[in-house]
Amino acid sequence: MSSTKSNLAVWVIIPAFNEEKSIAKVIAEIPKDVTDIIVVDNNSTDQTTSVALKAGATVVHQKQMGYGNACLKGIAHIKPKAQNQDIIVFLDGDYSDFPEEMPLLIEPIADEKVEFVVGARSAALRSKNSMSPQQVFGNALATALMRWFFRSKFTDLGPFRAIRYKTLQKLNMSDKTYGWTVEMQLKVLKQGIAYDEVPVSYKDRIGQSKVSGTLKGTIFAGIKILGWIFKYSLK
Repeated sequence: MSSTKSNLAVWVIIPAFNEEKSIAKVIAEIPKDVTDIIVVDNNSTDQTTSVALKAGATVVHQKQMGYGNACLKGIAHIKPKAQNQDIIVFLDGDYSDFPEEMPLLIEPIADEKVEFVVGARSAALRSKNSMSPQQVFGNALATALMRWFFRSKFTDLGPFRAIRYKTLQKLNMSDKTYGWTVEMQLKVLKQGIAYDEVPVSYKDRIGQSKVSGTLKGTIFAGIKILGWIFKYSLK
């Protein structure tokens, strides 16, 4: 299955913080016909940059910590080259996703059926304990609230996602940290943008989660996610 269609450009953005043990594996399994792989080194203290470069990726640096900051840096990097119809894929650098499943997210956009696709970490397709109990609960709560407030059909806030470049520009993304994924989904819902969700596989990450791996990260992420949902429910 090809990741591109009719010479459609696909840009892959991978936020990465201390992912030297996993980043080469992620890059190696991305379909070869993507336009470019941009690893955004979010102030790593290990060899993430050198490993990513050796694996064939383009590396840009974002010293301001935060998942959203890293994503915004990646978007800024491709802005001079990206065209409106191009597709942007966001993918984690910890090897928990299956990069070879990228065409599942790209094809509905390339076929002009939707503008945005989330890879949902299906319980049937994810390995045991690949998501922590707090992740499972948090996703269930957040997506339930989105269904109640916005009649959403999302079941996950999964980071593996694809979006048309011109649509991404319309969203005017702003969150700098853990609220990035839910901000994107809420803005898609509020703006009436056509979207879909496809089940994807998920496995144990390499290394500790930057969000669910610490109590502080879990609490902060929860506050940010719920804050975005309640903010948009009042608009």
